[in-house]
Amino acid sequence: MVSQPDRPRGRGRKRTPSPVARVALERGLPLLRPERVGAPAVIEALEERAPDLGIVVAFGQFLPKPIRQGPRLGYLLNAHASLLPRHRGAAPIAHAILAGDRRTGVSAMRVEREMDAGDVCGVREVEIGVRETAGELSARLAGLAAELMAEVVDRASTGELDRADVWTAQDRSKATLAPRVQREDARLDFREPAEALARRVRAMAPRPGAFTSWQGQPLRILAAHAAPGPAAPPPGGVQRADDGTIRIATGEGWLVPTRIQRAGGRAVDVADFQRGQGLEEGTQLGAEEPATGRSRDLG
Repeated sequence: MVSQPDRPRGRGRKRTPSPVARVALERGLPLLRPERVGAPAVIEALEERAPDLGIVVAFGQFLPKPIRQGPRLGYLLNAHASLLPRHRGAAPIAHAILAGDRRTGVSAMRVEREMDAGDVCGVREVEIGVRETAGELSARLAGLAAELMAEVVDRASTGELDRADVWTAQDRSKATLAPRVQREDARLDFREPAEALARRVRAMAPRPGAFTSWQGQPLRILAAHAAPGPAAPPPGGVQRADDGTIRIATGEGWLVPTRIQRAGGRAVDVADFQRGQGLEEGTQLGAEEPATGRSRDLG
């Protein structure tokens, strides 16, 4: 097995094995953890093991040609969490939610030099839940990917994948990009419609968490939904209800947060948050920080 080297993780930043490395260590399996997978010593070590097939899962390094074509069958397979060619890149799940896609899935593909551009030999589709977060969808797709890759490996073992007709080339004209999520992608711009903001909240949950600013500090909105109706200007203005709920004016409709986390605090339901310091009627969220341009490659 090949894994990334141990990396600092968690609050203590202790160097910790990746999940793949941890399983290999627990089971006594041969394990490589190179800083650079294309190093000659790594290629030589893999050639000595003479694998029949390689499976790539969220590896995060460029794989040079000797690695890609090294197995006896001549290729590596990867499970990508989208319906390729849509959402090629590091964050396909978040981008599918941001884009308002109703369906997504996993694609089993051949690993090529161009990122996520290889021919596809298997697909599983699912519907995206109306209020499903990226974390929840990730868990579902992980299970689906495991099932799909087990099936594809069985097909490879029987020689089925040797046939050209089981592979489907991706239509490059339909490709969209899903780059890694950056902090600014999680910022809420209340000039946007409530539906788009609710999708952004879901796409950024549980991490990094969509956020705005309040009293000069970040305020994370971890769960929210859109509500229709004319919103009283300006965008970002807060209205309180007698039942402890709040709603935030947007460019179109209202954003209704249900779970919030202030800087240095813990995540709580809005009703509990409002019983503390809470957000006052007329509070203007996002007012302390200048508006910034939104990334143009969000799917």
